[in-house]
Amino acid sequence: MPPHRTKPRFTFAQRAAGALLHPTSLPGPHGCGDLGPGAYRFVDFLAAAGQRWWQMLPVGPTPDNGAPYSAHSAFAGNPLLISLDALARDGLLTRAELTPERAMSPGRVDFPATIAFRMDRLRRAYARFAQAGGFARPAFARFVTTEAAWLAPYALFCALRRVHRGRPWTNWATVRAAVSQNRALRDEFSFTLFAQFTFDQQWSALRRYANDRGVGLIGDSPIFVSHDSCDVWAHPRLFDLDAAGRPKTKSGCPPDMFSKTGQLWGHPQYRWPQHQATGFAWWLARFARLFSLFDAVRIDHFLGFYRVWAVPGRARTAQHGRWVRVPGGELLTALRRRLGPQEIIAEDLGVVTPQAVALRERFGFPGMRILQSAFDREGDRYNQPHAFPPNCVVYSGTHDNDTTVGWLERLRRDNRRPRRRGALTPYRRVLRYLGTTGREIHWDFIRLALASPANTAIVPVQDLLGLGNEARMNLPATTRGNWQWRLLAGQLTPRIAARLRDLAAAYGRLIG
Repeated sequence: MPPHRTKPRFTFAQRAAGALLHPTSLPGPHGCGDLGPGAYRFVDFLAAAGQRWWQMLPVGPTPDNGAPYSAHSAFAGNPLLISLDALARDGLLTRAELTPERAMSPGRVDFPATIAFRMDRLRRAYARFAQAGGFARPAFARFVTTEAAWLAPYALFCALRRVHRGRPWTNWATVRAAVSQNRALRDEFSFTLFAQFTFDQQWSALRRYANDRGVGLIGDSPIFVSHDSCDVWAHPRLFDLDAAGRPKTKSGCPPDMFSKTGQLWGHPQYRWPQHQATGFAWWLARFARLFSLFDAVRIDHFLGFYRVWAVPGRARTAQHGRWVRVPGGELLTALRRRLGPQEIIAEDLGVVTPQAVALRERFGFPGMRILQSAFDREGDRYNQPHAFPPNCVVYSGTHDNDTTVGWLERLRRDNRRPRRRGALTPYRRVLRYLGTTGREIHWDFIRLALASPANTAIVPVQDLLGLGNEARMNLPATTRGNWQWRLLAGQLTPRIAARLRDLAAAYGRLIG
């Protein structure tokens, strides 16, 4: 039966604006942000500021370093985001249990300490849920039945992973043991069902609250999935693996002016013929899950739907890969046939081929423009804000960029002279283009984004606050110190909301 076609309430076809903030960065007393009071206050801020969108990073279950792009499942929710305050409200935790044994930093996420505290409290809540007959609740049974295709394998994956003390699945001695015959596995299986049910309940409540106030949620979907994930473990035929389960080919990008050896990302490549043979069933289920959580989705590395850089599995750099064509057009056609038109942002940053652009335009997806990129090269019309097409999303920066304040300070300190005589340095080009002294460069950039022809403008919260390099979310190609920044309670003031709303009104981005 074809899907019911309705005009989307939240659409990139209208001029609007929003903010980028990952939920772990929200304020709160339990080590990281979550779906509790801090999230609802942030929605209130966005509504007061006339913002249409709240964009996040991926919200799947992360490894111990909190990296959201290395989730253990493309379908499950991150249990770290479950609100402990809501569990206490529901009688599953006591108020005394909400206080950590030692104080948690309000400004940075200590992932090991936060994971230990939150998972301990979540297990206490699970025990009380079970004792109170929670598994017999109709809502729980409905969730487990509806989401069984991904939920049951994921619960078993988590159970086996705990039995094997977190080791990658390729090192497991136990194969798919019968859960009913192993008490530890059975208990862990049930705990995962409880955690995912709780996440889903809390997420749905927050989304309703946001939508009722005119705020839509934008999710983020990495094109690849982690090798150490339930998806690869449960569906090995869909990935290019050897007999031992190791990647025969891995993801990455070729050498360029920034890296002589390229970038080796390390995800297993897909066996695209197998996906075609199944009618892209796994992909369609993945997108259906995403759009059950979000009003719109950004596809990370959309260029990979045209071609991918496939690196030999044993390679230590990305130098000796090869380009492989991908049936992205077939997949996206199947997606549209199954789910109807959806609001999708195509992350098309990097070396863009005409064919990848044609694929994006064929489906009408807005691409991305980053304001910082406008000043990398003089005369680069593609990234000039005044020349943006309406069907794009402009960002002052992303999670991979420095903050606007930190970026300008780096340009100011760069004393290298331009190669062409009489040319301006990037720092001087910024000041000339904006007609500014740079004293409030973050607000200059916010005004520039909102004034641009782009239908959608998204600003990281760090730029709303004018924070420097210390607030950067991620430094690509590094593994330490990332994803830890947190917003402090009270930083997003009514004055900031009013100033942002005035700009949204001035540039036609308020939606009645």
